[in-house]
Amino acid sequence: MIKKAVLSVLLSILFVPAFVSSASAQTADEVIDKYLAALGGKEALGKLTSRRAIGTITVSTQVGDLGGPIEIDTKLPNKGRVAIDLDLTAVGGDKMHQERKFDGTSGWTLNSMNGDAEITGNELDNLRNNVFPTPLLNYKASGMTIEVLPKETLNGTPVVVVRATPKVGSATKLYFDAATYMLLRTVTTVNSPETGGDIEQTADLSDYRAVDGIKVPFQITNSNPLQSAVIKLTKVEHNVTLDDSLFKAKSPAAR
Repeated sequence: MIKKAVLSVLLSILFVPAFVSSASAQTADEVIDKYLAALGGKEALGKLTSRRAIGTITVSTQVGDLGGPIEIDTKLPNKGRVAIDLDLTAVGGDKMHQERKFDGTSGWTLNSMNGDAEITGNELDNLRNNVFPTPLLNYKASGMTIEVLPKETLNGTPVVVVRATPKVGSATKLYFDAATYMLLRTVTTVNSPETGGDIEQTADLSDYRAVDGIKVPFQITNSNPLQSAVIKLTKVEHNVTLDDSLFKAKSPAAR
């Protein structure tokens, strides 16, 4: 049987603040300006009000790989929803539906196997910081600080490392391709009740494609010491109508 902690932490790694970003070793302002330009520009980003992404997810666990469809909805200013259906037939089960929702104030994890749970503490702070389309668009107004760290190499690629620290919540290290200014990796330590303490979560982003003039990573690999999950998007839409009820605690997901 799949351990509850392993499954519960899956959705938490999908809601680490989504800094889609880039960098070069200059001042923080110069780094952020180049990131915004590489992503599509401030004007284009400022026109976005929502995003719906659909695709597939493959979760590697101690009992083997589990797969299924995934939906990711985001809406200004920081509303978010991730929904997955995992096929558990390979481990003697049926189907497990999970959702992680945040309506701008409160958050819930809904689980067809383990029940529902309210999101609190550090995880809730991180949801509040997950501003659409990127927390870096107006980071100063939110009280976030950006520190440019020494350059490194990531899988043979020169990168510039930036630490983004919000007023409340987890700091995130951002690894930017020094040539293209696109984000390659984020690393965040979060405090998760499911794991009994702090856990380091890494997101690797690749396969960037332009959608309405905005670069979006169509492949994201989320990993932590317990498991990894590969998300491959097949469709991304911007400025779609997403009713606020979609992000409420126990409202049925629109399908």
